[in-house]
Amino acid sequence: MDSGKIKFNEKGLVPCITQDYSDGSVLMLAYMNRESLEKTLKEGKACYFSRSRNKLWLKGETSGNVQIVKEIRTDCDMDTILLKVKQKGGCACHTGNRSCFYRVWEGKEWKDREEKIKDPESMYGEKKS
Repeated sequence: MDSGKIKFNEKGLVPCITQDYSDGSVLMLAYMNRESLEKTLKEGKACYFSRSRNKLWLKGETSGNVQIVKEIRTDCDMDTILLKVKQKGGCACHTGNRSCFYRVWEGKEWKDREEKIKDPESMYGEKKS
């Protein structure tokens, strides 16, 4: 994939949807800049751009929950990336859930519908929510 053809937004970012390679479930949505996409292409491990920290974020560097890239796709407009990954460590979400999409709207409120796989303190040393 030629990262030069990807249409990055005005901030130099492109959204990236990450799916489990084996079952297709959506694990997370993050952003990539050109550098993180090129690192992902080169190393075969998911690397994103953290908007809150304003730096590259190699998934799993702190938590151990590395994402091994099995396939990379783009949409028809080339303005969204789809990563299909093998999720190491069991969870993609910093909350300790398998997926970041663990909440479901149930009529009047959001309900957590998945059990946590890991305690965030065991991954990061402090509680994250």
